[in-house]
Amino acid sequence: MTPGRGSLESLLRRCGIELTRTQYDQLWHYHQLLRNANAALNLTRIHQFDNMVLKHYVDSLLVLRFTELPSPLVDMGSGPGLPGIPLKIARPDVEMILAEPRGARADFLSKVCAALGLEKVEVYANKVGSRFPHRVEGVITRAVASIPETLDRVARCIVPGGRMLFMKGPECDEEIREAAQSHGRWFKLTDDHAYDIPWTEHHRRLVIYERTDAPRDDRDDTEPTASGATTATAREVTSEANPAFKLARDLLSGRGIRKNRQALISGTRFVEEVVERVPDRLVAWLTPPDGAPPPIEGLAWLRLAKPLFQEIDVAGTHAPIVQVSVPEFPTWSASAPWPEGCTLFVPFQDPENVGAVIRSAAAFGVPRVVLLSEAAHPFHPKSVRAAGPALFATRFEVGPSIKELRTAGVPLIALHAEGRPIDETPFPATFGLVPGIEGPGLPENLRGPDARSIPITPEVESLNAGVAAAIALYLWSRSNPRTTAE
Repeated sequence: MTPGRGSLESLLRRCGIELTRTQYDQLWHYHQLLRNANAALNLTRIHQFDNMVLKHYVDSLLVLRFTELPSPLVDMGSGPGLPGIPLKIARPDVEMILAEPRGARADFLSKVCAALGLEKVEVYANKVGSRFPHRVEGVITRAVASIPETLDRVARCIVPGGRMLFMKGPECDEEIREAAQSHGRWFKLTDDHAYDIPWTEHHRRLVIYERTDAPRDDRDDTEPTASGATTATAREVTSEANPAFKLARDLLSGRGIRKNRQALISGTRFVEEVVERVPDRLVAWLTPPDGAPPPIEGLAWLRLAKPLFQEIDVAGTHAPIVQVSVPEFPTWSASAPWPEGCTLFVPFQDPENVGAVIRSAAAFGVPRVVLLSEAAHPFHPKSVRAAGPALFATRFEVGPSIKELRTAGVPLIALHAEGRPIDETPFPATFGLVPGIEGPGLPENLRGPDARSIPITPEVESLNAGVAAAIALYLWSRSNPRTTAE
């Protein structure tokens, strides 16, 4: 269907969704804002018009077929405003709180609300958890976190009699069973509606819980110990089919990290630093059966059976592992202003090399690291071990393939064995540095006169790509008074 205001209304009506003319206009305006901002903010991976209408707007509004909305209502993990913005347009009297911790997306939501003239709506630029400042009648989410994990996070902000609405896929029976065991005292399952998104093959479920009047404050996880730490009641995880374990296991791969936007951090000292430096990114605390409780109040504690914990404890630390949210990295643009100094382009496919070069970049004062499309994810467990706390001190952007890398006039120094010696001429004030991929090295488009080499003895054929990058960064830092002073 040709994109347009009329096509959007037609699709919605074919799905049984009737709105006023003004509401259709608002939804079309929202669609345009979303499309225009998507390239810069990566708000959605769905780009085809019909799919956006059906899988985003219709999916959001189908909730109204089964229930009326509580008010105030929190859209938890709103992202680009889904389902919160379509629901707010359809039900303007509902007080809506769009909770989105990623700053750029929260800014986008504020602009959308202003542009659409939406009233009685708040953008909360943080995660919903123990520090959420409101008491509300309801929360809705279509985020990927499991039902028990989400119930942990919302238990203190939903008033007794309030509702938690989950927009889930069809395979959530195990989550429901686990929630009955772990949260049955605080949440009562009241509705479970299975439905399809019209004109698609997508099956959905709307699962609704009611908050009981059982107090959460009598749980151990609100009680400080004599040392100031908190104790907690853990969720026991004993089955491979448990959704929380399946998610943690999925985070052992770069693909799983990208899909879920979460990662695992291990190592006693590193975990302590993460808890202290970025508490807003903490999602869950994972331990073996005899593990220590989480050090901060309100953090979900998953106590895994020994074989399950061993499976995710790939570093063999036997110490608690923290599950964290991973920020969405902005897209690099060659034409945007460059920070002064060295921008490091990373194409490494080996996650250990990615982690090592991130550590070097942080050590030598690199202002920006651009992850090329070939690169392993920086939050892959092997990269995490190699990078350490430098992960949280590095500005990341995502870029194109190394074969398509162009810098719009900014000098680009590529590391190549046949290039000029790297210390033959001074480094530019602002430039890009790109090492080759392990094995293939540099593509032809980068083997030009600006390529530099690191002289080595003839007995050694070549340096490890990560080592070569570290040496180049060290030499640059020594020639850069600002970096050396820092």
